[in-house]
Formats: sequence, C-alpha cells, structure tokens
Amino acid sequence: MAATALPASGAKQPLSITRCSVGKDGKVYVEDKKFYKLVINPAEFTHQRSICYNTTRTPGQVGNPGRFNAVNPDTISFQVVFDGTGVVPHPQGSDVPKDVAGQIEAMSRIIYNYNGEFHEPNHVQLLWGTLIFYGRLQSISTQYTLFSPGGAPLRARAQLAFLGFVSAAEGQLRANRSSPDLSHAVEVVEGDTLPLLCLRIYGDSRYYPQVARFNGLREFRRIAPGTRLHFPPLA
Repeated sequence: MAATALPASGAKQPLSITRCSVGKDGKVYVEDKKFYKLVINPAEFTHQRSICYNTTRTPGQVGNPGRFNAVNPDTISFQVVFDGTGVVPHPQGSDVPKDVAGQIEAMSRIIYNYNGEFHEPNHVQLLWGTLIFYGRLQSISTQYTLFSPGGAPLRARAQLAFLGFVSAAEGQLRANRSSPDLSHAVEVVEGDTLPLLCLRIYGDSRYYPQVARFNGLREFRRIAPGTRLHFPPLA
C-alpha cells in the first residue's frame, strides 16, 4: 500500500521503519515507539506492482485470452548504507548505535526478528517523503565493505525487499475509495484550505492540525496550488 505526500519543510527527513500490529478488528496499528530511522537515506528505491493472469491452455486452444486472476502485493526494495567510521554524523538526539553491528541489530529487531507473540515477523510501516508503505520484510542481503584492524565492520550495505500488506478490513474498504479509513493523496487547487480538505475527506474539519503535522506543514493557512498532501487513515 503506498500513497504520496509532499512535506513543506526543507529539513532532512530520514526514512523511518516502524513496527505495526494487526488488531482483531483487522485494522493495522502503528506502534510509534518501536521504530528505526536510517542515518543515511537510500539513493533510490524501486516500487513494483504486478498483476497475475491465468494463462493455462487447454488442448487444441488457438488463442490465449489471459484471464485476470488477482492483483499481486506491491513490493518495495532499496539499499541501506551503514557507517561506523564516524564520518557520517548522527542526527542530534538520535539513539541509533554508532557501530555498524549495532545499527544492523537495531534495524533487525524491527524488520527481521521473529515475533513470538504473533508467531511471525513484524509488520512494518515505511515512511519517507512521498512514500508510505505497509508490509513485511521479504529478504535482506548484507555486504560488509570496510573493516577495522581488529576485524570489526566499519561500513556495510544491505539490500532490503518488502512485500506489501493489505488487511482484511482495508481490502473491504477499497470498494469505497472515498472512505476516511483509507489513505488519500490530494493535489491542492486554488481555493483549497486544509480544514476544507479535511471536511471533504474525513467529514470533519477539526483534523487539520494532525494532517498539518503529518505533512510537515509550518503554515497551513496558505497552501500553494499544486502541493500534494497525504491524508492518513483515521486512527
């Protein structure tokens, strides 16, 4: 699941990977205090979408109409660079470990380690710039490229791939694309205000402070036409 947004702030936005849980009601809940933020953002990422068609042929069949079968889950893949040389400064207040092994372990606790409570790996939310994606780790491949004289890794590259996830509740809601329980990407046009857009999408204009914070808006009274805003699902 992916959507778009355009933060108005020029400050650096690190890619964050946050643990999620799926409630008994079928909804996805983001666990805000269990996350990992990259020190070095990816140079690029790949978002793949694919459709599955039934191409099975019967004896004597001349053509193959390729009947629609299903929409496959989206996938997101990108490369993460870990640095333990001290050359790359950590953001002020960051609790990310300074060493490469510690950084990889901290990220693995969110995306890879087996969750004994649910008997499966964690669901996660990827959030960065125009990307918001819910899924689970599909694969991780780590290459160590620089070492200290004692053999401790000082730099590494990890290739990550995530398989998209859509809850049963959201799958049902997708039949109604205007539902306030779904993510929405909106391009601002002349005359739009944030309270008006919140009223249109959520049915309540009072959500505008939360939407302003989510999009990194410092000034929400005058939004330039053409700005793309992301309206997250209601909690």
